[in-house]
Amino acid sequence: MAVPDLLVPLSVTVIALALGLILVWRLYAARVARLEERVDALTTERRSQAATYGRVTEQFAPFMRRYPFEARNFRFLGSPVDGVQFEADRVVFVEFKAAGGRVTPEQDRIRRLVEERRVEWLEFRVDDLAAAPPAEPPQTPRQEPPSSATAPASEYFSG
Repeated sequence: MAVPDLLVPLSVTVIALALGLILVWRLYAARVARLEERVDALTTERRSQAATYGRVTEQFAPFMRRYPFEARNFRFLGSPVDGVQFEADRVVFVEFKAAGGRVTPEQDRIRRLVEERRVEWLEFRVDDLAAAPPAEPPQTPRQEPPSSATAPASEYFSG
């Protein structure tokens, strides 16, 4: 048998192997893509369930045996912290975390402000706003309140 006679079957075999590998690779890639989509869907579902678990748990946390205060002195806020515990000798900001929950950057900022004793008391009287003198300007820049659909903000706010 001559060399050219061997090249034809060998070429056909190499081409068949290459086509077979391409087919296997495409099937594998499609399977991997479907599995990645499924993993993403399950991850999203798990995060949603964890968030729901956290919201439900935080509603019951003040009534758990291990909670160190009287539940009747707790007031829910929801955001940016879960609530405030009012004790005879102190006021405590409370954030409940379940499972692997983490403090948000906003909650961390509030924690630092409390630790730095940058917490204030403000008594804002609303009896007669028209006759009241202008309030002292706050030390930090004031955030504008959301606009009201019932009355223009200028009726209630200066500035």
